Amino acid sequence: MNDLLHLLASPSAWAALITLVVMEIVLGIDNLVFVSILSNKLPTKQRIKARRLGIGLALVLRLALLSVIAWIVGLTQPVFTAFGHGFSWRDLILVAGGLFLVWKATKEIHHSLDPQPSDDIYDKKAPVASNFAAAILQILLLDIVFSIDSILTAVGMTDILPIMFLAVIIAVCVMFLAADPLADFINANPTVVMLALGFLLMIGMILIADGCGVHMPRGYIYAAMGFAGAVEALNMLSRGKAPPHQK
Repeated sequence: MNDLLHLLASPSAWAALITLVVMEIVLGIDNLVFVSILSNKLPTKQRIKARRLGIGLALVLRLALLSVIAWIVGLTQPVFTAFGHGFSWRDLILVAGGLFLVWKATKEIHHSLDPQPSDDIYDKKAPVASNFAAAILQILLLDIVFSIDSILTAVGMTDILPIMFLAVIIAVCVMFLAADPLADFINANPTVVMLALGFLLMIGMILIADGCGVHMPRGYIYAAMGFAGAVEALNMLSRGKAPPHQK
């Protein structure tokens, strides 16, 4: 109890908490975009359930990983060397997650450009239960990747475990609040879907590069995403004000 009161009275603890919450929210945007795109492929009645379950799994995974934080930190130790780079388990997880994101984003882009019936797991002829299970499985796989990245970021910013737990819980609560509006916005604007898929493709490549030892400053990446989003917002505003025959 005294330790908790000491933390509450410490300005540095509050500064660490606020900084970490912001970082966790920024890192969670990637996860949230992926959840939104996958959930929008499901029947309307199951979309909210899928989002809640996917984000809930993200919270459970993050808290579980924090409880075994010593093991998580150990994932950064190299297990083998190839091409002059020592690959750790974290690197391998990031590469696998990046490859999955690249595959998924490419597949969805192809489906958007050529929406012909296929044996895709989201084919309308497929059982709804299978679609839901497949979506949750894919969300879970990416939750694992983003959770490990999130926790390692938290470890790098503070060594106070209560602050890490609180920051993760606050960030995931923000994701809960933002999930439905973001998914509805993406669903209502087809061009935004393509932009979001492009973001996922870029994020996948960044994860692969990071896993291979090529670290790219996240600030530049999110600045580029913000610029692309601003251009798309201008395009949407322009289309909204265009005469009917030009739309």
